[in-house]
Amino acid sequence: MKKFIIPLIVTIIFLNHNIIISQTAQEIAKRTFPSVVLLVMEDKGQPVSLGSGFFVSDNVIVTNAHVIQGSTSGYAKVINKDSKLEILGYTAIDELHDLVLLEVKNSNSNKIKLGKSELPEVGEDVYAIGNPQGLEGTFSKGIISSIRDIDGHSIIQITAPISPGSSGGPLINSTGEVIGVAFASFKSGQNLNFAIPVKYIYSLLENTKPLEKLRNLLIDNKGKSIFYKIGDKSTDAISWSNFLWNPVIDWFTVSIINKLNINVSKVHCIVIFYDKNDNPIDFTTIYYYESIPSGLAKRVEGSVEEGTRNFSKKVDIRVLNFELEE
Repeated sequence: MKKFIIPLIVTIIFLNHNIIISQTAQEIAKRTFPSVVLLVMEDKGQPVSLGSGFFVSDNVIVTNAHVIQGSTSGYAKVINKDSKLEILGYTAIDELHDLVLLEVKNSNSNKIKLGKSELPEVGEDVYAIGNPQGLEGTFSKGIISSIRDIDGHSIIQITAPISPGSSGGPLINSTGEVIGVAFASFKSGQNLNFAIPVKYIYSLLENTKPLEKLRNLLIDNKGKSIFYKIGDKSTDAISWSNFLWNPVIDWFTVSIINKLNINVSKVHCIVIFYDKNDNPIDFTTIYYYESIPSGLAKRVEGSVEEGTRNFSKKVDIRVLNFELEE
């Protein structure tokens, strides 16, 4: 009896040709830093805010819309690089989701790969990269702690720390892709930090327009931004009125107004005094440590050195920082 040898044929089927490989935190930091920037926004040559951003294409940076509000110029600086990249203006803005596309001049920086538009899963590892308080290249690890829904719009809640100056920085997953944009945190809570899902970046990229110069934007968070409802860090959420000046003792009072729907405290402002030619001649800082309830105002006192009494009665008060209360 003849024996027939039947060869065993093994067929390998690749169900998905995209092989997903996780990266270490060190690899993600090394590959991502060259695409992340520190943003310094200015008005009349004076810094008005610091923020973060990242390249999504040649000369195009994504950041939060609230980072650029109140500015008429600015520059970007790639992490660990000395050169400054002039910001020419913006090509798209989404005030509802607090996003903007900035165009810079003559950049050769690499872009970061954007992840899928689907929302991430709770429990996934994530990495936030930004410049809190101007400290360049701060890299922090956390997890997705929740996916929140606000009037039909998605928000990613994370445990990775976010501080003022981190706004606009990328939120990276374990494969090195952008899955969100950092935008807000509750300092009074523990690990209550938030990011805007990447799907809204895709919508922004599909709606670009001719370049517009920065024009001292004042974004109405209450009327336009969904993030007003959880209290974003935008400085126009805290405003001022009723500045009263006593020229005899160089003393003043001003009302600090909380326009958010959550109480705030530890409000830190800078008060700039101008002469009749609109040139700044002096400044001072004021603090209000106690709570300011939602929608209400508190009187704050301040003083300056002798000599400012001859200012033109024009002042500008800018919010530097504040904390959100539970």
